Amino acid sequence: MNNHTETLTDPLVELLEQQIAEYSIILYNDDYNTFDHVISCLMRYCDHDMIQAEQCAWVVHTNGKCVVKHGIYEDLEPICVGLLDKGLSAKIE
Repeated sequence: MNNHTETLTDPLVELLEQQIAEYSIILYNDDYNTFDHVISCLMRYCDHDMIQAEQCAWVVHTNGKCVVKHGIYEDLEPICVGLLDKGLSAKIE
């Protein structure tokens, strides 16, 4: 019986890691949306609680952008589309 465990080669491991890499939704400041609207959208689409949504809104306001959600691309895409549909400026990186 062979107890040898096959290991993945480095290039294959790197490829797999890239395929499951975590992405982020970045929310950008604008001059159009109110704090209440941004907070409401973050709670609805990103599953933030009120405090987290308020904090992100303030970070966006003061710094111009904020990471509002992490995850795999396939999970983040519909969230980002929802934010965009509500008039927010967001993208996945």
